[in-house]
Amino acid sequence: MTAPTRPAPGPRATAVAGPADGDGGLRFGYGTNGFANHRLTDALAVVADLGYQGVALTLDHDHLDPFAPALARRVAAVARRLAALDLAVVVETGARYLLDPWHKHAPTLLHDDPARRVEFLRRAVRIGADLGAEAVSLWSGVRPDAVAPETAWDRLVAGCATVLDAAEAAGTTLGFEPEPGMLVEDIAGWRRLRAALGDPARFGITLDIGHCRCLEPRGVPECVREVGAYLVNVQIDDMRRGVHEHLEFGAGEIDFPPVLRALSDAGYRGLVAVELPRHSHAAPAVAARSLDFLRAAATKAARPETGAAAKEAAGQRR
Repeated sequence: MTAPTRPAPGPRATAVAGPADGDGGLRFGYGTNGFANHRLTDALAVVADLGYQGVALTLDHDHLDPFAPALARRVAAVARRLAALDLAVVVETGARYLLDPWHKHAPTLLHDDPARRVEFLRRAVRIGADLGAEAVSLWSGVRPDAVAPETAWDRLVAGCATVLDAAEAAGTTLGFEPEPGMLVEDIAGWRRLRAALGDPARFGITLDIGHCRCLEPRGVPECVREVGAYLVNVQIDDMRRGVHEHLEFGAGEIDFPPVLRALSDAGYRGLVAVELPRHSHAAPAVAARSLDFLRAAATKAARPETGAAAKEAAGQRR
């Protein structure tokens, strides 16, 4: 069986060693959607001061709005800010009301008129290229009740193909995220979509660790190993089985050291960015706690496995 080809990496998708490493080469970032009450420049400074190595930048009203005037000038300013702070970046496109003030996430690629979504994603690709982003992340959206499943699927494939053309022209890698409750909600759905697009090299996967616990049939480390060759973006948070709620680490059911070990073993060198979009009210404190937790988990993950844990891990890797 031929090994899959890892999607083309972004220009900064290499491991960066730092004084707080000892984490198998993993680089931790934080999502700006968890800093919604901060100016973007301030959010970037806080994230860098805490010791994160990157950000997952959600394009939104107050965070590099892609539809506001003087976009090129603002993108250039953010690029300079990221460089000055030595922060890597991925671009996220999950803003809730950027395109429609009345309807969350609308329109998606599944709606009757997806033009504004397509234009948003094209702009995100160009912004990602100008920022040197490691990936630009997107998802399918929830199927509207009035749209038949077959029609929704055809629209998704066509829309992704259009965005993929823009990404290939810009030299940008796409990370498609399976999202609970959306048309593509799991790894199996992502695989089907990638196959429908012809298995393009620049169409990787954005894997949310919490989502794996929420609904995937396999354990979280197994999910990581299954898609390791295609990983271009990782979001990390805690979660409970069957409940799509992003939780702080320790508030859910995930055992994180085996997850981080699986990411390291898979050779993943992109960002592992904390995804806590409902915690902006206490962003600096939550971000500080999150990094402390991840560093401790990474240290534990790097220790040699012994006894029953080693036997279990060996069995899982077969």
